[in-house]
Amino acid sequence: MTRFSWIRTLCIAMLTVFLVPQSIDAAKKEPVTEKIVFIPHDNRPISSKQTADVVQRVGYDVITPPRELLGNREDWGHPDALWTWLDENLAQPGVKAAVISSDAMIYGSLVGSRKHSFTRDQVLARAARFDALQRSHTKTPLYVFGSIMRTPRSGEASGHEEPEYYRRYGADIFRYTVLRDKEEVEGLSRRERKEYDFLGRLIPKEALADWMGRREKNYAVNEYLIDLLRKHGTFRYLTLGRDDNAPFSQTHLESRHLTEEGADLGKTRFQTMAGIDEIALLMLTRAVNEQKHEIPFVYARYNWGRGADTVPAYSDEKISTSISDAVFAAGGMMVRAPEKADVVLTVNTNPDGRTYEANAVLNDGTPRDGTTYFADIVSDYVAKGYPVAVADIAFANGSDNALMDEMQRRGLLYKIQAYAGWNTPTNSSGFALGEGMLVRHMDGDSIDYLLTTRYLDDWAYQANVRNTIARQLTWLRGDGFYGNLGTKMDAVSMRSSRMMNQFIEENLPPIAEVDTVVVTFPWNRMFESDILPEDSGFAQEYLARRR
Repeated sequence: MTRFSWIRTLCIAMLTVFLVPQSIDAAKKEPVTEKIVFIPHDNRPISSKQTADVVQRVGYDVITPPRELLGNREDWGHPDALWTWLDENLAQPGVKAAVISSDAMIYGSLVGSRKHSFTRDQVLARAARFDALQRSHTKTPLYVFGSIMRTPRSGEASGHEEPEYYRRYGADIFRYTVLRDKEEVEGLSRRERKEYDFLGRLIPKEALADWMGRREKNYAVNEYLIDLLRKHGTFRYLTLGRDDNAPFSQTHLESRHLTEEGADLGKTRFQTMAGIDEIALLMLTRAVNEQKHEIPFVYARYNWGRGADTVPAYSDEKISTSISDAVFAAGGMMVRAPEKADVVLTVNTNPDGRTYEANAVLNDGTPRDGTTYFADIVSDYVAKGYPVAVADIAFANGSDNALMDEMQRRGLLYKIQAYAGWNTPTNSSGFALGEGMLVRHMDGDSIDYLLTTRYLDDWAYQANVRNTIARQLTWLRGDGFYGNLGTKMDAVSMRSSRMMNQFIEENLPPIAEVDTVVVTFPWNRMFESDILPEDSGFAQEYLARRR
């Protein structure tokens, strides 16, 4: 062996010793999936699972806390345990962003924010932990959303999610705050002043003090979060949503003041906006858009009549303002022509500008003024190849049956890109918008899956099955009612599942790939449900995650 050959052999041996193990280790390492940590404000399916599913379909691993840590109707959540969980999970490899409900971290949940008995010092101390969290995870942007406490119109409208006294005095408290807000904005007439004074005497002082005192704590927390952003840049984005409210209400009053408080930050960092349940998806959408360095363009088209000037139920402003705010919150930009848009958001409003309830007799499927006109708009945009999303807000708390029947007849159900028609109009428009922005990163099966999820929930259950079962509750054995099913839950589940399956057979095309579903009620009430597909062809992993 020559000296050169010996040296070459030695070099090869050394490379084998030092490089091969490293190559083996590198081969063992799997690519790190990009993750987003998400803490919803409670464990309702729409708040948590259905919202996370949208971003999962983009390709992110959305990490959420164990269900038992999140709040529900009876267990208002575990804020201190959530802080521990959050800190641990932000340290995972591949975490690109965190979308966090401040209500969950401070009160335990959205319901907890309305009923808690924490002191002012306790809630402010929890709010202060956001700054330490950001300093511990400097490379992870925090997108935080919180609520400005709602002002239900009555005890019945509160859904039993307010303190007990609200059942009796809710309507009086609402009217009292209407006048309180109006006094600040434009003053009161002599008659209104007398009414205001009378209500102040009528409502028990201890009830009003409790309700207003909890609101004062919530206001102080929101003010503190704004200050954290201003002084320390703690959040990438902060959004405060106006929970159910009205043009004049305590919620509207507080929002005005908080908007003024954060005006110097600009909408690129902070805003208040109408709605609450949809804001989680808007913040997740913003996180994805910023990760991908994209600014989606959105064009909004309304039905004829009042259209963009509609002030929908449960809101204090024109729907066009709410949609514009939602576009900005999600990291997008409004444009004036559909051909320039990444999302063409079609908004199904009633020509008269009113919002009806989905359980109204009017929602029996009979075409109304505007039904054909709006369906023509959707058909035309689809035919032109535009990416169409439908915000179905003619009715609150469920789909417009006449519109859905027309879309089905025209074969449009799976030619649009996104749909929402649940709960409040701002919930629906914001959700359709967020989903519509993200579908361009999904395959066709994922888009169909998300559409089917909404058709099952918003159209089949909320606008049809729920209303029928609610009228039949007295027939069923056991104790329970709409807001608390009690021992009737199993019977309601069986009957709802049977009716849902009949609806699927009659209304959804084969592309939906749904044979049978099971309807459950995680909050022990009929207002929301969890609809679990049972066949292997539709969202098998979706079902697996729930079991």
